[in-house]
Amino acid sequence: MLTIDSATTPWGVKVVRIEIKDITPPANLLEAMARQMKAERDKRAEITEAEGSRAAAILRAEGHKQATILEAEARKEAAYRDAEARERSAAAEATATTTVSEAIAGGDIQAINYFLAQKYIEAFSLLASSPQQRTVIIPTDLAALGGAVEGVRALLDSATPNNTALPPTKRS
Repeated sequence: MLTIDSATTPWGVKVVRIEIKDITPPANLLEAMARQMKAERDKRAEITEAEGSRAAAILRAEGHKQATILEAEARKEAAYRDAEARERSAAAEATATTTVSEAIAGGDIQAINYFLAQKYIEAFSLLASSPQQRTVIIPTDLAALGGAVEGVRALLDSATPNNTALPPTKRS
């Protein structure tokens, strides 16, 4: 600008500003500029895609980790509850065994009938539910079973206070 201003000063013209309205660069320069802009856009697109893939992989890994942790906690809680249930069942069985043992020691034949009836029912249940079994054999001596059930009833009657827990049965 300084050169133009010094050239026009003798003519009384002061150059303050120069504006270029249009430039037509050579075709090979335009191609080079276009390739450079395309390369920059491709580079930014690849960087953005790589960052997205990285973020997605991190989120998947964190989700898998959290799911694994939750599954482990669920197994731990289930094992704890199973152990607690087995403990309670064992305590109830111990109490029942103690009660029946005391009754047997006292000479109560009904306690023995209780155990026999319980084992008989368990065995019959297993036999009836067996997938290998197509025919269920029922013993013809059902009177013995009735006697065992009646023995259990008598034992329960003697164990309940005031005999109010169970309604009276019709005995023949």
